Amino acid sequence: MDYREAAEFLRDHDNYLILTHKRPDGDTIGCAAGLCRALRKLGKTAYVLPNEDATALMAGYLDGLTAPGGFAPDTVVSVDIAALSLLPDNAQPYRDRIDLAVDHHPSQEFFARETCLEADKAACGEIIWKICTELDAMDAGIAAPLYVAVSTDCGCFVYANTTPHTHRAAAALMEQGIPVQALNKRHFRTKSMRRMKLEGLILQNMHLYHGGTVAVAPISLDMMAQAGATSEDTDDLAAFLGQIEGVLHTATIREHEGGECRISVRTRADLLNATRVCARLGGGGHRAASGCTVKGTVAEAERAILAAIDDQLAQPAQD
Repeated sequence: MDYREAAEFLRDHDNYLILTHKRPDGDTIGCAAGLCRALRKLGKTAYVLPNEDATALMAGYLDGLTAPGGFAPDTVVSVDIAALSLLPDNAQPYRDRIDLAVDHHPSQEFFARETCLEADKAACGEIIWKICTELDAMDAGIAAPLYVAVSTDCGCFVYANTTPHTHRAAAALMEQGIPVQALNKRHFRTKSMRRMKLEGLILQNMHLYHGGTVAVAPISLDMMAQAGATSEDTDDLAAFLGQIEGVLHTATIREHEGGECRISVRTRADLLNATRVCARLGGGGHRAASGCTVKGTVAEAERAILAAIDDQLAQPAQD
């Protein structure tokens, strides 16, 4: 369904539970908070399912919105979720009863009864903004988390996925009187000392390939310990590598307990399709930003992702 039909669906139902994805980012959290507030503005009962992976930076947007224990929804909506494998553990009981999925990922698996997909949008927040506008449900409290959703998924409007529509959505949200400067400072101009130390370690341990155009960086548990860093200090590290002169494509490999490595890939999409790279290892996402998870050591994960990158770069064309 399109965004107008999605808005009509939301008008016609009630008693909502909104789901976010594993390792939640600004887009899924911002969409959930904005949509929940919009539904409440319409007089609906709406909650967001708690997400224990949410960092302190993001969790505050859900204050007063999370579902109480025992809440039994009639309507379940997912935001910014492309596949059931991205549901947190506490969302698993709802995997077979998601009524509406709102998403912008080309890798969307159409697991919900109804899906509102706009794969040309930089952020799911752009779609939720359109839906809320169609519902005539908008104010500063709704607009602020939606601005976070839109701006964080396009790197404060500098990533290649940024479009005129992205700017139009942001402008309309700004017109609601949100604290734009404070939000931008919080999400794009502030780093902890732990993060700064971790970036230094990453630069020391990264490897360059393909004439310096591909940067692959391990983020081992030992490096995290050396920097005193936590998950809150690792947001969008793949984009950090892309700031290096001459680098076109990046992969960060985050080691986790239990022999698991999570890989984030960022590419110049016209030269390397990140979705295809990560699909070789069971992942997915967007042409310019995708991810996957592999079992093994950091060194094994680096060999695996480099082989996937090499294979795609060897292809005659990227469609």
